[in-house]
Order: sequence, then C-alpha cells, then structure tokens
Amino acid sequence: MMGKILQNRLVSLLLMTGAVFFFLKVITPLTAPVLLALLFVTIFGPLLQKWQSRLHLHRQIGVLLLLLLAGGILGILVWVLFSWIVGSLPGWISGLDTIEQEVSGILHEICRLVEQTMGIDGEYLEQMILMRLGEGIDYFQLEFLPGMLSQSLEYVKGVAAVGGFLVTFLIAAILLAKDYDEIMNQLLDREECHVILEIICGIVRYLATFVKAQIIIMSVIGILAAAVLGLCGIRHGVLWGLLAGILDALPFIGTGIVLVPLGIQQIFYGNYGRAVACLLFYLASIFLREILEPRLIGRRVGVPAIAILLSIYAGIKLFGIWGIIGGPLGFIMIQQSYFSLERRRNQLTNPPE
Repeated sequence: MMGKILQNRLVSLLLMTGAVFFFLKVITPLTAPVLLALLFVTIFGPLLQKWQSRLHLHRQIGVLLLLLLAGGILGILVWVLFSWIVGSLPGWISGLDTIEQEVSGILHEICRLVEQTMGIDGEYLEQMILMRLGEGIDYFQLEFLPGMLSQSLEYVKGVAAVGGFLVTFLIAAILLAKDYDEIMNQLLDREECHVILEIICGIVRYLATFVKAQIIIMSVIGILAAAVLGLCGIRHGVLWGLLAGILDALPFIGTGIVLVPLGIQQIFYGNYGRAVACLLFYLASIFLREILEPRLIGRRVGVPAIAILLSIYAGIKLFGIWGIIGGPLGFIMIQQSYFSLERRRNQLTNPPE
C-alpha cells in the first residue's frame, strides 16, 4: 500500500511537504541546539579532519578552538562598537540642546506656514503640539520605563534561555565531533539512510552558500555605505556605514536602523543634502539586497531565483521572521527529498544491467 502511494509523484510530494513542515514547525524548535551543532560539525568536518591528520589535534579540541575563535571575533566587534558608542555619548549629549532648538525652530516655521495657508492659529497649534509632546515624555518617564524595569525578570529568563541554548550547543558539538565518523558509518551501512544523507548534504550546501552570500552582501553594502557617508562629511560616517552593513542582515529594517535616524538627525542639523543622501542610500541598499540575494543563493545552489523569493515569502507567512531562513531551507529539503526519491524510483524501474 505504501509503495503504491509513493509511486504517485503528487501524493509523495505532498507527504514530503507535510513532513518537512512538521519537522521545521515542531521538531526544530525542540532540538535546535543539537541540529545546529550537527550542521556545524558537518560544515567544518573537512577542516577538523585536516587538523587531526596534520596537527594530530583531536576533533573535540578543534571544535573548541573554532568556537573560541568565533567568540573572540564577535567579542572584539562588540567591544569596538560599545567603545565607540560610549566615546560618542558626550558629543551626542552636548548636541541635544542644539537639536531641541532646531526642532523648536522647525515646528515654529511649520505652524506659521499652516497659519498662512489654512488660517489656523499657528501659536495655538504650536502650544498644543508641545503639550502633547510633553505628555508623551511624561508617559515615557512615568509609565514606560517603570514597566520595562518591572519586566526585568522576563529579561533574566530570556538571557538564561540563550545561555542554556549556547551551553547545549557547545556540549552537543563536542560530543558529535567525537562520534561523527561512527554515526556516519552506521548510516552508510543502512541503505534506507542514504536518502537522509543526500538531504543533509543538500542542506549543508545550501547553508554554506547562504552564509557566504550574506557575508558578500553585508560587505558590499557596508563598504558602499561607509564610502557614501564618509564622502558626505557625516561625523563618524565610515563607522556608521560599516555598522549599517552589519545590521543589513536583519530582515526588512536592516540598514534603516542606522540610516533613517541618521537622516532625521541631519534634517535637525539643517544638512538636508546629507539627509537625502542617507535616505537614498537606504532605498538603494534595499534594492541591492533584493537583486544580489536571489542571484547569489539561487545560482550556487542550483535553484531558480524566483523559487528562493517565493520560499522566503512563504516561510515568513508560516514561521514569522525565522521563515527567512526556514522557508528556503524547507524548500531545499523538499527538493532534495524529491530528487532522491526520483533517483530511487528510476533505479527500481531501470535497474543497471
């Protein structure tokens, strides 16, 4: 009965799609640290093998060194960013009075323009806006900030959850590095597991391509943003541009976290040309990512760019923000499973002589 069902390509495709959805929706959240450790050991397996053969370095030690190296690089980047922010705080604080004066002047001009064109009392309108702004500031100080402080326990739980995830990932990576060859040999000895290995290889190839593509896109946007902001004469423009390139990996908002507030700041300072440059480059970075991402990911994985785009959209609808990765990942899993099943079906119908 099962064999007849699998012979129907449409039914088998629907079954595989349902299995992949169940895996990504239910299994993955429960086993995320172990799955991530498995992918980590698989991707860096050749490098660990070289270290073991040439340097006589056990794989467990190699995994620790790789994780320490990654953590060190991340720590240095965070420290540089933190030091830059702390060092810039005095300048930002000293400029608050200037910004307040600029905002008051702009508001006064807008209200006067409204009075001239629409006949509304500009002075009354300005007082009402300032009163509403004062109410907003009071709400922020008296309700919003205390509310955030009262939820400190939730933040502690979140930090503890992240810490538990990292510890589990570390332990799982070390254990898998030790027993990786034995696990792979056991899977290779079982013919029914060959499909699983093919799917794993396809997923690893996709993830490696995805990470490389993100690094390329972030580097291109970061360098261009640093050049544009630096040439525009914005203070610390190069650092702002590099930070925008790093944050471009965040979905939807990306470089806007840096460029939009920076553009608004330049408007308050009266530098309208710089503000326009910030906003135009923000729009350009969105189009640049939309152009580069499908090409870099789709071509190298052997998947049409439109399929990657549709899988990202479907993933966001099904899984939320995580769907940006989960959507294309699920598509690759379905594709690899279908192709593996087709190869098995062809081998059964056309056995080699």
